[in-house]
Amino acid sequence: MQADELQRLAEVEDSMWYFKALNQRMLLPLAELAKREVNILDAGCGTGGLIKALQAYEPQWKISGFDYSPVACAFARGKTSVPIKEGSIEKIPFHDGQFDAVVCADVISQIDDGSIALREFARVLKPGGILVLNVAAYQWMWSYHDDINDSRHRFRRSELAALLIKAGFKVTLSSYSNMFIFPLIIAQRKIFVPISPTSDVKPFHPLIDTFCGSMASLEYMALRCRITLPVGNSVFIAARRLG
Repeated sequence: MQADELQRLAEVEDSMWYFKALNQRMLLPLAELAKREVNILDAGCGTGGLIKALQAYEPQWKISGFDYSPVACAFARGKTSVPIKEGSIEKIPFHDGQFDAVVCADVISQIDDGSIALREFARVLKPGGILVLNVAAYQWMWSYHDDINDSRHRFRRSELAALLIKAGFKVTLSSYSNMFIFPLIIAQRKIFVPISPTSDVKPFHPLIDTFCGSMASLEYMALRCRITLPVGNSVFIAARRLG
């Protein structure tokens, strides 16, 4: 991701509906670790928004983060009080079996072979450790947004689940997300494409932001009730390391 996109991300991720919904969703499989002093890793932490959400949710958690971009790491260090390293999800800069949980939001899509990252997640997790992933969905949804954000691949839910099983995980939750606004995303990215497109990581009109946030809240309620969504613009999966 380019420096100007990281700057934009740092500016909007605390207020934009997408990141509020994403962070809330990523926390859902970690609820069982509440009130415990456990080690959690944000793999590809970007500019630190998810780490802030993790810290606010449970102050007892010992959180670490890393990102491939030194610019992103600088933003994350400025936003949080946790140790941030530079490194790649293809070669994670932490020891074997160091973490009780790993979260990775919208990062696996940015490497050529996601299975490499999944094996690395398994390596740094303790047996029984929790992995929470969010990735871009459907290769046919490729658009200007993916080009701008240096994406390499968009996943089907079944595809990612199969890769997790092969890497030594048991899938515990598998769903799509952003289903209710998916038609709007299709229209914006595939039909009414801007003449000079920019990333969709940007402030939206307050009415649009409120509407999208409300739809995301309904989806979150469904996920809390273990109701999975059959389609959507993202794949959301939680898994547990075997062994």
